[in-house]
Amino acid sequence: MFDQFGAKASEENIKRYERSENWKEARFMNLENTGMDINIKDIPKLLYKQFFEKNGRQPTKEIKIKAFSLQEFLKPSVEGKMIWFGHSVILLRINGLTILIDPMLGPNAAPISPFGIKRFSNNTLQILDELPEIDIVLLSHDHYDHLDLKSIKKLQHKTKLFHTALGVGRHLGRWGIESSKITEYDWWEYTNIGGIDITFTPTRHFSGRGINDRAQGLWGGWNLKTATENIWFSGDSGYGRHFQEIGHRLGPFDFGFMECGQYDEKWKQIHMFPEECVQAARDAQVKNMMPVHWAGFALSLHSWLDPVERFIDAAKDQKYCIPEPGEVFTIHSNKKVNWWVQYD
Repeated sequence: MFDQFGAKASEENIKRYERSENWKEARFMNLENTGMDINIKDIPKLLYKQFFEKNGRQPTKEIKIKAFSLQEFLKPSVEGKMIWFGHSVILLRINGLTILIDPMLGPNAAPISPFGIKRFSNNTLQILDELPEIDIVLLSHDHYDHLDLKSIKKLQHKTKLFHTALGVGRHLGRWGIESSKITEYDWWEYTNIGGIDITFTPTRHFSGRGINDRAQGLWGGWNLKTATENIWFSGDSGYGRHFQEIGHRLGPFDFGFMECGQYDEKWKQIHMFPEECVQAARDAQVKNMMPVHWAGFALSLHSWLDPVERFIDAAKDQKYCIPEPGEVFTIHSNKKVNWWVQYD
């Protein structure tokens, strides 16, 4: 169980973090004042609702993920290919490279809890066995619904490189990933691999896997830009001014994976409501948008369909795409078939 917590920040880690302008008062800080409006008296009631009041917060049956076709995925194509596996798991094939974002395909988003938070789809870890060799895994932050021990163990020997938010690398090291494979990023840091500019973008969120490691790692999103395509994964975030800056510095984006789910009035500064999600995409100059961070787990108190329904209402004048989990799509896809109604 203790492995689930990852690694505590060492003195050497802290020295590295202190060189970041985002490290202040012994922790990483958001660009704007950010917090959660939760009184300690609210916690028992919230926990009870989280673990025991499930009606409407999860599908009536298991969400099926389309079978993965290795041949189809690896077939040469002028356009990049993308697959969403539910929640925030994204697989991409661009410029001949295979890239996997936030590969949390484990069955439980609360593995340290005695009750757990079960995934809406079954046997998802097996998907990792079916994937080709992964050139790059991108990790946005260290929360359990984005960084999963079981998934990392499966990826350990089939992944060439792990690019992570600053502070996530120490967890990977504890779990057996060679340091030579790990590169950590501060906000706006970037590299180029195989003709793909990879930039770590700021978000308004937090991090931590245990009681004493809050904000001991950074959080963010990822921009992948080639000579012909510009793709952005927003990462978990509350609404803020940073979206306009991202659009100004790196946009416009051909496609944006926008965080849309697990929100609540009590923590509105760290997760966007669907209407804010759409506005954030506009701010960042996203041409074609897709809601993610839903259809995987019930991590908040809203119904499981609330994110997608409200997103559609807010984005009715925008171009958007909502593919089925496991479906191959591109930056030009415009699928709006309501596949989720069969699970209501």
